[in-house]
Amino acid sequence: MVEANGMELTEQEAELYDRQIRLWGLDSQKRLRAARILVAGMNGLGAEIAKNIILSGVKSVTLLDDQDVKESDFCSQFLAAQSSLGTNRAEASLVRAQQLNPMVELKVDTENISKKPDGYFKNFDVVCIMEASTEQLLRINGVCREAGVKFFAADLWGMFGFCFVDLQEHNFVEDVVKHKVISKPHEKTKTELVTSTVKRTINYPSYKSLVEFDFKAQSYARKLNRTGPSLPALRVLQKFRDDEKRDPLYTERAADLEKLQKIRDEIAPGLVPDEAFVHVFAQISPAAAIVGGAVAHEIIKTVSQKEAPHLNVFLFDPERCCGFIEAVGVDA
Repeated sequence: MVEANGMELTEQEAELYDRQIRLWGLDSQKRLRAARILVAGMNGLGAEIAKNIILSGVKSVTLLDDQDVKESDFCSQFLAAQSSLGTNRAEASLVRAQQLNPMVELKVDTENISKKPDGYFKNFDVVCIMEASTEQLLRINGVCREAGVKFFAADLWGMFGFCFVDLQEHNFVEDVVKHKVISKPHEKTKTELVTSTVKRTINYPSYKSLVEFDFKAQSYARKLNRTGPSLPALRVLQKFRDDEKRDPLYTERAADLEKLQKIRDEIAPGLVPDEAFVHVFAQISPAAAIVGGAVAHEIIKTVSQKEAPHLNVFLFDPERCCGFIEAVGVDA
């Protein structure tokens, strides 16, 4: 057995996670090994997030989804076999997900997230929610804040993706590298790099800060040339989901594009070009891998308490093929 601070890893676990232990330390790996994660929404993005979290060696992952596997899921949902068409997405993902790391306990839940009582979410250390309405995201985030559960809201519409992070008061350690003078007086200055570990704390605002964020304000408008229209486009896509009770469909492409543009003209006139919505149909693997990898990395950093997580919105712009961070609702 390998021990640290009263916790244990088996020799088999220490061997399996050896590279990770060398990267972020034994204590961080033990925090991961004790973490219980909820991944709600087993689309292509959910599959990528679940894969990376399972491989990291957490205690348990619960896959929550009430939807069935559709043909469009096969563009990115690699955990569901082709033969699983028409079956529940979470159940269809279980076998391949378990093969990734048999040491992680996997659970499947096929109930609709809106039917879950508040107490359900308090059973986890981290919840990551996808494909939910604004009403449900606000409700779940409120529960998580009350219980001290770390909250992630992520989504991928075609190739446009985002992640919102609410860690409340989050403590972590960060490696700081400085130059130390090692030369003697009157000698040519010589330095060496010295790494020290520093404890830090960041306070995160709630999901309500994103819902109420005024992207029409002059201070944000000046940033549009740098970051593009991703944030107002996110608001449009979320409102489409709230109004239509679904996401845009490729089979309804023309009608849904018209609806998106109408919503855009109501809540973000002049901020989002028409072409911004041509990428929002059917998730594809490359975009799911990029956004899913970014979200899972933030969850791992959060649980391991190693290095600073994003503060607090990650956006992936398919037009520029790049991701960037926005601090939304954060006090200066």
